[in-house]
Amino acid sequence: MPLLDPTLWQDGPTLTGGTAPVLEPATGQTLATIDLAAPADVAEVAVRAHAAQRDWARATHLERAAVLRRAGDLFTAHADELRDWLVRESGSIPGKADFELHVAAQECYEAAALASRPAGQVLPSEAPRLSFTRREPVGVVGVVAPFNAPLILSIRSVAPALALGNAVLLKPDRRTAVSGGLALAAVFAAAGVPGGLLHVLPGGAQTGAAVVGDPLVRVVSFTGSTASGRAVGELAGRHLKRAHLELGGNSALVVLRDADVAAAVAQASWGSFFHQGQICMTAGRHLVHASLYDEYVERLAARAEELAVGDPYRERVHLGPLIDRSQLERVHGLVEASTAQGAKLVTGGAHQDLFYRPTVLAGADDDSPAYAEEVFGPVAPVRSFATEDEAVELASAGPYGLSLGIVTGDAARGLDLAGRIPVGIAHVNDQTVNDEAVAPFGGVGASGTGARFGGEANLDAFTELRWTTLRAAPGGHPF
Repeated sequence: MPLLDPTLWQDGPTLTGGTAPVLEPATGQTLATIDLAAPADVAEVAVRAHAAQRDWARATHLERAAVLRRAGDLFTAHADELRDWLVRESGSIPGKADFELHVAAQECYEAAALASRPAGQVLPSEAPRLSFTRREPVGVVGVVAPFNAPLILSIRSVAPALALGNAVLLKPDRRTAVSGGLALAAVFAAAGVPGGLLHVLPGGAQTGAAVVGDPLVRVVSFTGSTASGRAVGELAGRHLKRAHLELGGNSALVVLRDADVAAAVAQASWGSFFHQGQICMTAGRHLVHASLYDEYVERLAARAEELAVGDPYRERVHLGPLIDRSQLERVHGLVEASTAQGAKLVTGGAHQDLFYRPTVLAGADDDSPAYAEEVFGPVAPVRSFATEDEAVELASAGPYGLSLGIVTGDAARGLDLAGRIPVGIAHVNDQTVNDEAVAPFGGVGASGTGARFGGEANLDAFTELRWTTLRAAPGGHPF
């Protein structure tokens, strides 16, 4: 029996939001039909999760770690099946799907190690008592995840939250409800996660708002657009609960005067066109020293023209489809608005159905919408700079602060330059799209509330720190 047997997807209360087809963007074909969660379903599911969490929190760290390790093994054991879902449901090329599966397994293994981390510290005290801190599970965690890297962007919150003794309500994007939600539920059920502990709630914005606002959900982990993140943060604030927000970006790739242009273009092509540019870390602004600018634009356009675009499940391609028609219209609208404002379309700017050609825009500036805004499509706007100070000013401009790439022949200079640009993630002699389960991840400014995923950050995200004291006998009245 396959891991993702549709007859086994629903564990728990019946969802009342109706049904929806799971569509393949490349063909429009219906891959499956899923139940949707209505906002009213959230309260019932949260009560069930809250009850299951109490026993799970009392499980030993060895028991929780064993479940997480088995989950990691299952992502590898069922890679062929899960890969097909990622390719067909999200439009990923197979290599990108394999990367997601690798990261998913690693996230589970890293989360397993969290279960045995020291739970607190012994503190000095003025009184004759034992004084210590202890990390406790928050209880129920709400996870809201997007469509673009559906498995990674769900598992990086679900795995550590479970490992640390919490229950989880997972609200995936309804367009990728299988690979971003139901696949995780199937893996964790097979790994031995107790019933009622992990619930998948496919639905729209109102269902997500119900997850954020439910009183039993104490921490929210949200990945998505900056506009949606602001709404989530405001709602969480009204309910006095923590919201960890990983939001949009418009990351700069800075190519210094001493860079090797061919090497820089190889980095740039990946950074802008990987997964059709539908990555929050995508290189959205190419800042190139004026002495290299013409050669860079020419080489990048030539590389874009070499890339094959098509159905990633049935053809060997570099880029698959955009997720849906609304995303296509947004991307194409930003390109057309930019050329209307004076940017030069060097290559691309065309599409067939949802397949958008990798696009290079020269002469981009602040008036070019595809340069000033997050495009979330395969578009590379290129702008020149004359001095490193100007490069810093340009890279630091705008509301976002997620990722940064610097290409240079002098790594020490690149590291120094990176320190002058406010971002959450910086890479010297690499492009902007990178992710590892052991590394903290998050942005600043409009890109989110800082590093809230990976390593020690997960301990802070999904536990409460409690102060406890113990006296040998009750003390007297102090004064």
